[in-house]
Amino acid sequence: MITAGDFRNGVTFEMDGDVLQVIEFQHVKPGKGAAFVRTKYRNVITGAVVERTFSPTDKFPTAFVERKDMQYLYSDGDLYYFMDNETYEQIPINKNKLGPSFAFVKENMEVKVLSYKGNVFGVEPPFFVELEVVETEPGFKGDTATNATKPAKLETGAEIKVPLFIETGDKVKIDTRTGEYMERA
Repeated sequence: MITAGDFRNGVTFEMDGDVLQVIEFQHVKPGKGAAFVRTKYRNVITGAVVERTFSPTDKFPTAFVERKDMQYLYSDGDLYYFMDNETYEQIPINKNKLGPSFAFVKENMEVKVLSYKGNVFGVEPPFFVELEVVETEPGFKGDTATNATKPAKLETGAEIKVPLFIETGDKVKIDTRTGEYMERA
C-alpha cells in the first residue's frame, strides 16, 4: 500500500480498478485547514491525464509495472517489433502505445517495454540518445549573440530545434523526455 503523502513522480498505484502513474505532485499545507496533495496522474492503459486532490492519508495498492529491456528491431505498418534480450522472442507492439518520445528511437536501440500484468502499455526509450542531423538550414555567421535556434530533421525522422552552429551530418545528443537538444556529440 502507498499513501498519497508518499506520491513522487513516476509512482504507479491502483485506484478504482485502473493503473495510474503520477506525473506531477505538490504537497500543500495551507495556513488553515488540513494538508492535501495536488496530483496530476495518467492512466497507463488509456493514456488519459487527470488532475485530482488527495488527503495525504489516502491509501492505494501499489501497482508493480514490469520494465523489461528489449531491442527495437523494425516497423511494419502500425506494428513495431521488439526482441527480448534474454529469450530472443519477438513481440509486436501497436503504434498507439509507443508515445511521443519513441520518435527518437532508431533500429537496434535498447528500450524498456512497460507492462502491467502481461499487458504492454508503453515503451520507454533511453533518457539520452545520440542521433545524426540529416537536414537543416545553414547558420549565418555572426548570429550568435542570441540563443537563436533553427529546425533540424534527425535520422529517425523527428524534428527538433538546434543552435545555429549545428550543420547537416553533425551528431547531437537529445533528451528523449523533453525532445530538446542537449549538446553536440
